[in-house]
Amino acid sequence: MTIAIIPARMGSSRFPGKPLAPILNVPMIGHCYFRTAMSTRIDATYIATCDEVIARYAARIGAPCIMTSDAHERASDRIAEAMEEVERSSGKRHDIVVMVQGDEPMVRPEMLDVAVDGLVAAHDANVVNLMASIDDLDDFEDPNEVKVVVSPDNYAIYFSREPIPSRRKGILDGPRLKQVCIIPFRRDFLLEYNATPQTPLEQIESVDMMRIIETGGRVKMVMSPSTTYSVDTPEDLAYVEMMMKGDDLLSKYGSQAVL
Repeated sequence: MTIAIIPARMGSSRFPGKPLAPILNVPMIGHCYFRTAMSTRIDATYIATCDEVIARYAARIGAPCIMTSDAHERASDRIAEAMEEVERSSGKRHDIVVMVQGDEPMVRPEMLDVAVDGLVAAHDANVVNLMASIDDLDDFEDPNEVKVVVSPDNYAIYFSREPIPSRRKGILDGPRLKQVCIIPFRRDFLLEYNATPQTPLEQIESVDMMRIIETGGRVKMVMSPSTTYSVDTPEDLAYVEMMMKGDDLLSKYGSQAVL
């Protein structure tokens, strides 16, 4: 069984209240929930939060919601707590848990599909990240975008918020790839990962996935079939709202997801 969990909290340092910020009259977390739930590879979708206001919105739109501790520093800790609560309540064990960040309102079901399929096929990896090309130089230099360098067989070599690979030696047409925060974990590995202390490069780069690389694991990277934009700032929100006008999925849930 495969479930998706969307971690969300109101206390974002860069954009307080972000999960309920409206995009075309629908709170961002509503877009994430309904679009994730459309995936054919997902058996159930949950919102995980420590904020009652998000839980009330989830109840209004019929989204299963798990209340979690307000002490979590990492989204993976929140989804692990939520997963274990879902398993206690249902009596069912889950094989794959997909973390879908709550600031990805343009997520599409086919992105979930290829991410889950990628993990099922990657017998030598316990986690998959989606990735996408970076076409804009400003995005390449933006520290809010996590960049990744991959091996020829698409395993992550290194993640950073800095522009990698370097352009300083005049090579301007090298690969420019970014992490897309749709991350399927094998169930037991998620718990093992959360029990592993933070590693030096993880802290330096402020990228959770570095912990896996530093401790000898492998992160399989799968190219995203769609272009999306995450929301880190109010300016990002305005841009995403412009991009989502005329979105083909919005008509399937927009009327039931308004705040």
